[in-house]
Amino acid sequence: GVSKITRINRNRVVNVQADVDKKRFEPSRITEDFSKGPLAEILKKYPDVTFYLAGEAEEQAKSQSTLLLASAMVLLLIYAALAIPLKSWWQPVIIMAIIPFGLQGAMVGHLILGKEISIISIVGIVALAGIVVNDALVLMDFINHRLRMGDRWRDAVANAGVRRFRAVILTSLTTFLGLLPIQLETSIQAQFLKPMAISVAFGVLFATVVTLILIPVLCYIAADIKGLLTGGNKEIDANKEPY
Repeated sequence: GVSKITRINRNRVVNVQADVDKKRFEPSRITEDFSKGPLAEILKKYPDVTFYLAGEAEEQAKSQSTLLLASAMVLLLIYAALAIPLKSWWQPVIIMAIIPFGLQGAMVGHLILGKEISIISIVGIVALAGIVVNDALVLMDFINHRLRMGDRWRDAVANAGVRRFRAVILTSLTTFLGLLPIQLETSIQAQFLKPMAISVAFGVLFATVVTLILIPVLCYIAADIKGLLTGGNKEIDANKEPY
């Protein structure tokens, strides 16, 4: 029974506390199941009852909102870091289009290894945004280099994936292998880092395969869009990038 009556803002309050065995259960999953199960039945039976999640659940909610703002800032900084040296508005957009595929790879990695997506996983995904653009940048830099050498832009785009295939694959493969020891570690300390390692490793690996196809395709699409906007395709045949 209740040993004392506690009130906050003249409302009677009952505190319910519990600890979670993180080796066996994911705290966020328990909170979700409790909110949809017993707590939903209580609220249905007593509509005037309200609840508030504190402790680790509260801190996780604050962290998620902070990471959302941080993610927006990271994307803006990545765009600026790419746009200034490339001297282009569209090329950074083409390069950053690979980021959502890295996110999909991180989710697939968690699914394959049977791990829940936690706040540490999201931290890894934020870091992943700055890593997966490397391969796309390698391809775009090759295209720009061949254009400066006098190649037609169609030839430069078509040959980018073939000529830079080894560099792209090795860059991603070394990143994946470097994070492999953390994924194979069985100690308790490593369990906190595993979600972040999974996000980065599988995100990079999945995005690499997509990069080799997506970047040339997006270059052709950008050229078609500019051709439609300019009412012709004269620039498409020029020895410079049409986007």
